[in-house]
Amino acid sequence: LKGIDYTTFVDISSIIQDFWDDAAVKQTYEKRNLFQISDSCQYFFDHINRIAMPNFLPTNKDILYCRKATRGICEHTFEINKIPFRFIDVGGQRSQRQKWFQCFTDITSILFMVASNEYDQVILEDRRTNRVVESRSVFETIVNNRAFSNVSIILFMNKSDLLKEKVPKSDIRQYFSDFTGDHLSVRDVQFFLVDKFETSRKDRARPFFYHYTTAVDTENIRRVFVDVRDTILQQNLKSLMMQ
Repeated sequence: LKGIDYTTFVDISSIIQDFWDDAAVKQTYEKRNLFQISDSCQYFFDHINRIAMPNFLPTNKDILYCRKATRGICEHTFEINKIPFRFIDVGGQRSQRQKWFQCFTDITSILFMVASNEYDQVILEDRRTNRVVESRSVFETIVNNRAFSNVSIILFMNKSDLLKEKVPKSDIRQYFSDFTGDHLSVRDVQFFLVDKFETSRKDRARPFFYHYTTAVDTENIRRVFVDVRDTILQQNLKSLMMQ
């Protein structure tokens, strides 16, 4: 729909709804792990009639479901309890990684995001490499880099809501032969995925921080961020005391 004006969009919204209601489309969507389809696709199709209303205003949830891949470097600064936090967001695609080291001077923490529901999907760049395997490889490079020996690295296993939907439908054993838990248990799958990243660390004595998150759940993110904030402050204090 890129480039279509709003009036035209409203006129064709019923056609979009009919398209989404088609059984063949629904069956194809159930196999979306085979294609490069956005996770938010279903949300907007399900709300097409509301979005097409003349007086439509996006809700916070609508905005949260809008996903756009980060290109380049985005910086955000804000205060929490009068303590300034500067966040630098970098793109995770292979083509964007060469820009990372421009941002890695004087950082105190790295928040590493992994889409936990993508264990049965491949990356866009080569359409062959498993997405979780790719993320683990990048994580391994960062966590074992001597330049980050005094940097707290916090793992976010994101999209827990979508993982819960996927586990009963997609057997993780088909993609990871070393999985030995209950393939229908969300908790077992989560533990397995976290362990994949935890065991990539060479320095086993180094603290390992991780959180299960759902980015579109504001309460979940609020609780997690409080923990992350405390972790960052505690690790920074330890670093200062060691200097």
